[in-house]
Amino acid sequence: MTSSNWIKFVVAMLIGLTLGLVYGWKISPVEYTDVPPAILRKDYRADYVLMVAEAHQNEWDPKTTARRLAIFGGESPAQIVTSTLEYAADHGFTEDEILLLQGLLNAMQTYQPEGNNTP
Repeated sequence: MTSSNWIKFVVAMLIGLTLGLVYGWKISPVEYTDVPPAILRKDYRADYVLMVAEAHQNEWDPKTTARRLAIFGGESPAQIVTSTLEYAADHGFTEDEILLLQGLLNAMQTYQPEGNNTP
């Protein structure tokens, strides 16, 4: 290949890359809708649990709090808060945020759903 063919090839690649990025980012970007919260990244999941802890501090309604945490499925509310506390300790959450999460953990460890009266 001659140098003029290489230049044409590189220019064509740059134009194609540019058009592809413009189309993918501006004209028709991917929009996620109705996705389950369980697929959130750990940092967003921790933020959500922290918001639930703040709401719990204001409402003191363990049933509603447990329902808000149940959207992650699979794990118990106490396990969800425990894993969030570990994430918070490792990623520099403030002392107030950690105290909120600890209060939420205490509430979720002592919470008994209605109809479950086993000690």
